[in-house]
Amino acid sequence: MSTSAPPKNRFERRRAETRQALVRAARQILAETGDTSASIQAIAERADVGFGSFYNHFESKTELFDAAVADALEEFGQVIDERVEGIDDPAELVAAGFRLTAQMADSHPELLRILRDRGLAHIHSDSGLSPRALRDLEIGIASGRFTCGNATAALSALGGTLLSLVALRLDRPDLDGDEAASDLAEMVLRMLGLAADDAHEVTRRPLPGLA
Repeated sequence: MSTSAPPKNRFERRRAETRQALVRAARQILAETGDTSASIQAIAERADVGFGSFYNHFESKTELFDAAVADALEEFGQVIDERVEGIDDPAELVAAGFRLTAQMADSHPELLRILRDRGLAHIHSDSGLSPRALRDLEIGIASGRFTCGNATAALSALGGTLLSLVALRLDRPDLDGDEAASDLAEMVLRMLGLAADDAHEVTRRPLPGLA
């Protein structure tokens, strides 16, 4: 999924399509094996573009794989955003984010595998779900819904727990994903300052489904 502005003319469209094909190929590699040692030639072949096209867009494989991770995380954030639109309670947004992430192991497995393997380094990223979660934490603190005083520290705890959920969901597909997500979200909400009964109720509210 491209997250840049629409190209203005045919040349720009073709250029954007080539770049996105390379990013998509890198995402596939990350999701399948996580091995970034693939040659540029192999990546170009997978993307169905010419070898020389690579250097028109990226200076190195590291830059390409960084772009692929950023692209995947931004798509992840957009998917969650679309499903929680209309929810105003910061606590419910946290809970829904956990539960929808658990569902995405089935609906968006590639994204979840990249998140599991690469997400830790991006917990405080400027793109993806992180800025959205930080915004919700700050709103929750400002409104008194959350009693923790440091949104950045809270994001570290929330992000680490979410990544643990992703790993659990992918490694143990036999478990009830929604139950695990709800339980972990409840723990996080209690850590953020909600009373036990309140945290339990919030994490069991009807959940918007994934497309």
